[in-house]
Amino acid sequence: MSKDKERDLDSHPLAFSKDDPDLDPFEINFLPQFRDNRGPRGPFVNSSGVVIGDHNYESPNSPLNQWTEETDPAVMAGSEWVHPFKDIGFLTSENRDYFEQGILPQGGIFLHEDKNAASGIAENEPAEDK
Repeated sequence: MSKDKERDLDSHPLAFSKDDPDLDPFEINFLPQFRDNRGPRGPFVNSSGVVIGDHNYESPNSPLNQWTEETDPAVMAGSEWVHPFKDIGFLTSENRDYFEQGILPQGGIFLHEDKNAASGIAENEPAEDK
């Protein structure tokens, strides 16, 4: 998906919702630099016909409701599958620090102190063909 298409959420049609976007429990207090040009505050319909941001999480057009072993998970990748203001992931402490206070995430938080889990082979040893 091109960057233009992925970021152009305003081109998606708005969807009806009984939720008031100003009272959304998943929306955080974004700093001004993160509010500008984010996309719609209310629910919208993405290119697959799925309503994003309505908190119902059920849509007959959703790949989740038509999943088979042949379904490629990548069909649900990209910004049109995440609401620009209402994603539950914004409530994590790391995201709140970043989007509300401008504090960059710490690097290396997923590293083991005594193990290199990145490659599965020890440091300075040649990789063997498997």
